[in-house]
Amino acid sequence: MRRRLAIATLVLLPALLWGQRQDLLGRSELTLGGGGMFYIGDLNNQSALTLPQGAGTLGWKVRLDNRWSLRLQASYGRVSSGDKDCIELRNLRFRSDILEVGLLGEFNFAAFGNGPKERPWTPYLFGGVALFHYNPKAPVTEADGAVRWVALQPLGTEGQYNPNIANRRPYRLTQVCVPFGVGVKWRLGKHFSLAAEYGFRKTWTDYLDDVSTTYVGSAALMAGDSDGALAAQLADRSGEVVYGFENAPGIKRGDDSLDDMYSYLSLSIGISMETMFGWMRSKRCRNK
Repeated sequence: MRRRLAIATLVLLPALLWGQRQDLLGRSELTLGGGGMFYIGDLNNQSALTLPQGAGTLGWKVRLDNRWSLRLQASYGRVSSGDKDCIELRNLRFRSDILEVGLLGEFNFAAFGNGPKERPWTPYLFGGVALFHYNPKAPVTEADGAVRWVALQPLGTEGQYNPNIANRRPYRLTQVCVPFGVGVKWRLGKHFSLAAEYGFRKTWTDYLDDVSTTYVGSAALMAGDSDGALAAQLADRSGEVVYGFENAPGIKRGDDSLDDMYSYLSLSIGISMETMFGWMRSKRCRNK
């Protein structure tokens, strides 16, 4: 249901904006940004602003008035962490590329713009809804020393593919999140703007890192419908720290009481759509 509502929002609201396209070029910006993406979850003790990974954003922003704006944006980045930052004996680690498409609203604390009663800078709040795709992977060292990153969801490292284990279903790799955060923006003349912001992504999954509940044991994984040997190897890596050690089934592997999150610290520049495409409108007028 959350995914359907998110898809409907991402499709319908831009269509409504297009229906109100009077002077749309003059009120619109193309935004380009970059920064760092951060993971918050079981493998870093729910800590924010650790192990930043590169990320970028492309967006379209429409100014509704000098207080409110809407923006449609796509972001791509990576999150990663490992138990050297959390519980060393557990010895789990992962990385995941994230593609996010979202619709966000912005509220400016001050009237923002180039007018006589508007300010050239303002702090702002933002929030919205987004779809994101992720795919947690873990490293495997081959016999020749090469490192291969293996997708974890198809392996079912917590017994998701063993029909005899109750309440363990494969998790979806495309889900809904709620972006929200704060920022500061500046006007750079008539045609450009600059914004710095930091925002969290509230998710409804505890598997951004493929770690959530308990160990099920190598025997249960070998009896599942996935690659049991590889699943057992990557589900419990404590034996790489203490030779021969294996966690008993039922031992806590993660904390399923808290969903994982990710956050994004970015700096972006906005370019007026009038600056880029206003010549097309002028040409149409001359041809009438």
